[in-house]
Amino acid sequence: MEKALFKVSSFRLSQKAKKELSSIGDDFNSFTTTVEGGAKWIFNKLKGKTQKPLSELLQDYNLPPGLFPQNATNYDFDEVRAKLTVYIPSVCEVGFKDSSVVRYSTRVSGFLLRGKLTGIEGMKTKIVLWVKVTTISVDGPRSDKVNFTAGVKKSRPRDAYEVLRDGVVVDEF
Repeated sequence: MEKALFKVSSFRLSQKAKKELSSIGDDFNSFTTTVEGGAKWIFNKLKGKTQKPLSELLQDYNLPPGLFPQNATNYDFDEVRAKLTVYIPSVCEVGFKDSSVVRYSTRVSGFLLRGKLTGIEGMKTKIVLWVKVTTISVDGPRSDKVNFTAGVKKSRPRDAYEVLRDGVVVDEF
């Protein structure tokens, strides 16, 4: 009888231990996705994973490399879901060569597909007022225009977004 009780209690303890370990794993995964990219970036570095620069990733998807400020170096890209999240140290804005201005939150996300970034959260452009940018696209691999959709679709010259620029820190998004 003692042996049976010991087995039952060991089984329950091992099940409880598995739950606790699983919970720790879940907590860690949650932590890495909520800590503005830094922890996940460090974790990937420790595992030996290297990440190409954001500008190269954008070029691989036929988008101009200068769409994000130069200090936006940490990002997560889930290729399966096509989900891109870019981390920027502080709210900032960038003035481009074509006189357009784009403001960035500390976290910008969207779905990165060939020639477009859609479902964007965390980016605005100044038209008359600050308007949320929802999509950035190019018409083809040789297109000299970049289309910004912020309520309306506005085409801008691609060469204005080819050079990486520093973001100027602003008070609020």
